[in-house]
Amino acid sequence: MSAPVVVVGVTGSIAAYKAADLVSKLVKRGFEVHVAMTHGAQEFVTPLTFQTLSRNPVITSVFDDQRDWKPGHIDLADRANLLLIAPATANILAELAHGLAGNPIGEIALATLAPVLVAPAMNGKMWQHAATQDNVKLLRSRGVEFIGPEEGILACGYEGLGRLWNVDDIVERVAHIIAQKK
Repeated sequence: MSAPVVVVGVTGSIAAYKAADLVSKLVKRGFEVHVAMTHGAQEFVTPLTFQTLSRNPVITSVFDDQRDWKPGHIDLADRANLLLIAPATANILAELAHGLAGNPIGEIALATLAPVLVAPAMNGKMWQHAATQDNVKLLRSRGVEFIGPEEGILACGYEGLGRLWNVDDIVERVAHIIAQKK
């Protein structure tokens, strides 16, 4: 039996560095992990980091090299047992809510039938903004599950709600969701 496939979408938040730990822990738990990154995420962490930790190529563009005739983002969307977006910025939440596919994460999200788990990380004011909350409400109504954000000191210097949820707890939630789908 093959390992469950977790596609991790990493977006342009300072919390992207925590996604490296997340990917490492998912691999150690026995998941087959594939990473898709936005351009902004690559400003914080390189694809090579995730390639090394996941032991799989990283998708940074719909035009990345393909293993066969099927586009990589569609192949991952089909094989995914779970799409985890961590960290998820306000921008990716808006893109997902409105069906935009301008990056590999949006493309995979639109093409997958797998459950989607989102771990937001952003400035607290951005999280509380009415537009963000409307997007969260819309995504939840479509079955997207959220974990976090949590409260604490934020990278921007503010204190409030907006920190990426604890990595170990995200891993546990991933394992729980996948176990329920068996």
